[in-house]
Parts: sequence; C-alpha cells; structure tokens
Amino acid sequence: MLVVAMAVALVVVVAGVSLGLWAASGGDGGSAEPEARPSQGGTAAAPRGTSPSESPSPSRSYALSKAPQTIPAVRDHTPARGPGWRPESGDRVVVDDPALADEGRLIAGELGLSYQGEKNDRQAGDVRLALDGDKKANPESYVMTVRDGRVEINGPADAGVFYGTRTLKQEVDDGGTAPEGVVRDQPAKEERGFMLDIARKNYTAGWIEDRIRELGDLKYNQLGLHFSDDQGFRIESDSHPEIVSQEHLTKAQVRKIVDLAESRHITVVPEIDSPGHLGAVIDAHPDLQLRTAQGSAVQGAIDISKAESAKIVDDLLNEYADLFPGRPWHLGGDEYQALVRSDPEASFPELAAAAQQKYGAGATVADLTTGWLNDRAATVRDNQRTPRAWNDGFFRDTSVAADKDIQVAYWTGKEIGARAPVEYLSTGRKVINYNDEFLYYVLGEPQTFVYPTGQRIYEQWTPRMLRDTAQVPARYDDQILGGTFAVWGDQPDAQTQDQVAAGIRMPLRATVQKLWDPGEPGLSWAQFRALADRLG
Repeated sequence: MLVVAMAVALVVVVAGVSLGLWAASGGDGGSAEPEARPSQGGTAAAPRGTSPSESPSPSRSYALSKAPQTIPAVRDHTPARGPGWRPESGDRVVVDDPALADEGRLIAGELGLSYQGEKNDRQAGDVRLALDGDKKANPESYVMTVRDGRVEINGPADAGVFYGTRTLKQEVDDGGTAPEGVVRDQPAKEERGFMLDIARKNYTAGWIEDRIRELGDLKYNQLGLHFSDDQGFRIESDSHPEIVSQEHLTKAQVRKIVDLAESRHITVVPEIDSPGHLGAVIDAHPDLQLRTAQGSAVQGAIDISKAESAKIVDDLLNEYADLFPGRPWHLGGDEYQALVRSDPEASFPELAAAAQQKYGAGATVADLTTGWLNDRAATVRDNQRTPRAWNDGFFRDTSVAADKDIQVAYWTGKEIGARAPVEYLSTGRKVINYNDEFLYYVLGEPQTFVYPTGQRIYEQWTPRMLRDTAQVPARYDDQILGGTFAVWGDQPDAQTQDQVAAGIRMPLRATVQKLWDPGEPGLSWAQFRALADRLG
C-alpha cells in the first residue's frame, strides 16, 4: 500500500508540473517560455533576430495585447499576441513614397532612428510609412500594424500617416512598447483648433512654436492667430506700417511659425477683426473712428460709411494672404458697438444714410454692417480663402443676408438679440464650436469668465454643445466642423506666457479627446490626467 501511495503522489506531482507548463505556454503544448514582462500595451519586446527570418513570430506565449494608451485615445485596436515594438539602435524608418519624407525624418529624429528614405526590403525593427491610395477615405485616417518586430503605418494622405507617427511616439514614450496588433484610427471632427489672442498680449515666437509642437503631438490641425484688436496690431505690415505695435512678430518670424505648423499638418488661421476691435488701426487713423450724432467717439469701432475704412482693411487682408497660405480666414465681425444702441439709426445717422443709399429705403445699420461682412468675405474669397465670422456678427430680420459660405464661429449666447445655434444650423450653415462656457480661457477672469478646467471639458462637453450646456440635435452633427479652445488677453498681465502654457495644458488635452472621439471616454478623469502626466 505504501508503494501504491507513493506512485499516486508522484503522478499528481508530475501532472501538476505539466499543468503549470501548459499554462505558461498558453495551453497549446508549446515550450515553457517565461511570461513576457508587461508594458503599457500589455506586451514586452523580445530581443530581435539578425535577419527578418529570425524575427519573433506572434505566439500564445505572449499575453494578448492591450490598446495603446494615447491622447487622444485611438478609436479601434485589434489585439494580437506578440512582442510588440520598441525603438532600438540601428532601426530604420523607411517610406514607400517620397511625399512622406518629412514625416519619416521627423519620427526618426524623435525616436533616435536612422531615416533611410525609400526602401523595398523589409528588415527587423523597421518603421515603414506608406500611402494606401484610398481617395475615398478620410485623409486624416491611418492604420498602424505592429507585427513580427516591425511597424507599418498606412494612410490615404500624409496627414493620416503623420497622426499614426504621433500615436507611435506616445506608445514608446519613456521606454514603452507599441503593442502588437492593428490600430485603425481617424478623427470624428475635421477641425481641431487652438486660438491665441496675440493682439492684447504679446507672445514670443518661440513660445508659439512650442505650442505648435505640443498641438501637433496631440493631433490638433488648426492654430488661430487673433493679431489685431484695440490694444495692438502684432504682425509686421508693408502696406500700413503705421498701425503696427512696437512689440510684434516680423514676417520672417511668422513664416517660420507657418512652416513649422505645416510640418505638423496644422493650418494657421489669421484674424483681423472688423468692423469692431480696430482700435490699433484707428489710433493711426483717428479720422476713421465711428462717432455718434453728438460727436463722441465709439471705442474700437471704425466708420463703415467711409470708403477709406474698407480700403485699409482690404489692403491688410490682401497683404497677408501671401503670408498665411491656409484656406480658412477669420473675419471677426463681433461686438460692433454701433449695434448695441437702442436706436442705431438715430445714434449714427451717417451710417443710416449710407445703408439707405446702398441698399434702399428702409435699410438699417445692421444691413450696412452685414454688407461690410460680405464685402470682406469677397476680398478673402478672391484670395481663395474660406471666410468665417463670430456668431454675433450675424443678424436676424435684415434685408441684407450674410453670404451663405461664411462659417459661424459660435462663441456666445449673451449678445443682444442672441440667436440660438439651431438658427444657424437650420439654414444649412457650417459651424465651429468656440463655446465660451467651456472653451474660453480669458486672462484675469473678467466679467463672468472663469478659467476652464480639463476635467469639466472631459466629463461634460461635446462638440454638439455649442451654447451653455445644451446639445443641439444629433441631426446637425455633420454641420459642426469641429471646435476651438481659445485664449484671450483681456487682462494681459494677469498671467505670464509660461503660466498660460501650464493653465491650458489639461484643457487642450481634454478638448482634443472630445474632438477626436466625442463618445464617453474609456478612462476616468484621474486615469486620463495620470496618462497626460506620464506622456508629458
């Protein structure tokens, strides 16, 4: 009986060892490799072979990979078993098309790899960038495949491939591993913007360039520059040098900013706000300032009944068309003080007379102001630009209607005679979300403004929330082109530019997450913030 008992015990021990080996090998009878060390993607990179044939193949000895942890989060990840990829000395970045050379050189430099240009062969450790030729696909979409110790990023256009490299850069940050599997990703909204008021607060060119690098890594694609206001005009001008503030950007500096932005697939959107907010221009041309019937000057408002007013603004719009090659152009149009009076026609008889002369009996100051907006839109349209204007630059019950192609930059519902967002959407207009309840960072927190938090944007805001906290119906979603987080310099000394950078850091990340994927985020706010802190 003792012999039998010992035999049974031996069988149990052997069986236990066998079961342990089976579990370690993934249950398929393979070799008993030690379990791979987990990484941010749930897999760990194994040592590479000396040739493609010696590269490790996906095996059940690796845990099933987890989706990359990035900001914004990728939309879809198909997991796989395998070592994943991390950059090693001697790895190459190669391209299938010379159009991707800029993207290839950038990611190679960032990851410390060698850029080798166009290559047809496959080597262990390669990062390959390719255009897939799908003209019907979203040009900002991409597919990233991590398999057999290599990475391939495909997209229908260079923008999508660039965004794939941003995902890869975040995946391998601080020694991380790009997880095995396939990422399929694209943004929900085509416009993802950051707007900076450089007119009221002067920012250095270097600071703006740093923000461009930050925006590019976060997959933003627009940078708005509001460079003309009552307090300053901040870009060098050849046509009207007399209006330029002492502290300003030279055209050479702006070209460098634009070039850097283009390398990150960011379009710079200029704004010369008119017919209000032109104090810097009026300071040099006081004869163009709007005055009441009693002769008192109106702050920031230009007299739109005078031909010279239109000429100087059109001179500037035409001059800067060469400096800013992107299609969108912001015309401003907000807060024209002539229209805040209870009876604009009585307060400004010269404007009323000009309106009737141009548009007929019964025309109003609002008609003349709408005509001004249309005329400026025609100027930028002649330069192959797409005009946009603030929502309080559009008026109801006028005989002159704003041109249909002027996009609405919706920021507030607080203006006199406020129009709800649906009023614009129901007429077919395209809208960009600048909701001041969530997306306005106003220095000094004047009036009712408070500095927005990333958490509130992340947990509450969506692109369909154009005004206050109410969402417009889902049927209008396609007309909402995207959104823009804006920094305004109402009290310019309230924060240094470094404090601004720190203050907008998390709001920028939360905003782009909701523009890339407006659905419920997969991470809690605490997890999202921890991820942002890890990625830097």
